[in-house]
Formats: sequence, C-alpha cells, structure tokens
Amino acid sequence: MRLWHEKLIPLLPSQQLLGQHRECCALRGNGWGKPHSTVNYIFKYSPYKLFQYHLKIIHEMKHRGYNVQPLWEEPTYRGKSAERHPNLKSITFKDDQTDKGKIYPEHNEEYLNECLDNLQKKGINIKLNVK
Repeated sequence: MRLWHEKLIPLLPSQQLLGQHRECCALRGNGWGKPHSTVNYIFKYSPYKLFQYHLKIIHEMKHRGYNVQPLWEEPTYRGKSAERHPNLKSITFKDDQTDKGKIYPEHNEEYLNECLDNLQKKGINIKLNVK
C-alpha cells in the first residue's frame, strides 16, 4: 500500500495508476484508519485530502480514456459497503482544482526519490523534467 508522490501521477504506467485508484477506493472506504506503515500519515488529516488526491488519480485515468464510477467524484462517497462521510461537502470537479500545490506535505523531494527507487525496483524507470 502506497500513495505515489503527486508529481508521478501523470507518469505512472497504467498498472500502477489503476492500482493507485484501487488503493484510494480501499482507503476511502472501510480501510480508513486501518494502520499500514506506508500510508499512516494520511490519517493525520481530514479524509477530504485523500479525496483530493484521489481526484488527481481519477483525472489522469479519464485523461487516458478510462471510465471511472462517477460516485468516486463525490467527497462523501466511501464505496458500496461504507457509510458516507457526513461532514464532507460536495464540490464539482474542475481540471485545475487540485493542481495548485501538493495535498500531503509528506510528498516532499525525499519521498519522491523513495517512490522513484520503489518503481525502479519494479523495473519502471521514470525520468522527471527538472526545471
């Protein structure tokens, strides 16, 4: 279980992108609050942050032509078997809505390098354009 660094989302191979969608669905659902060393940091924040991160995944999936259950674009939705979040408001997704900065402060340069190393161990070499 891992949330890939946000800079990597548009560069992930399809298998990792789709896997990330499944992870987000699980974490938003009954997996919320269940400890796992690589994602424990997300539980320090509102579930809304995970929703925002998931929107980035969904946006990239749609950009690549995948169909996504529209209910996942609703912040209160947690899957078929979990109760909705009563305190998260609904918003309309816009392409640039979550692109104005990182969602999790833990997604820093060190974490980016950790993710790149992890992908490389899987035989996936991603080159970032550094400005």
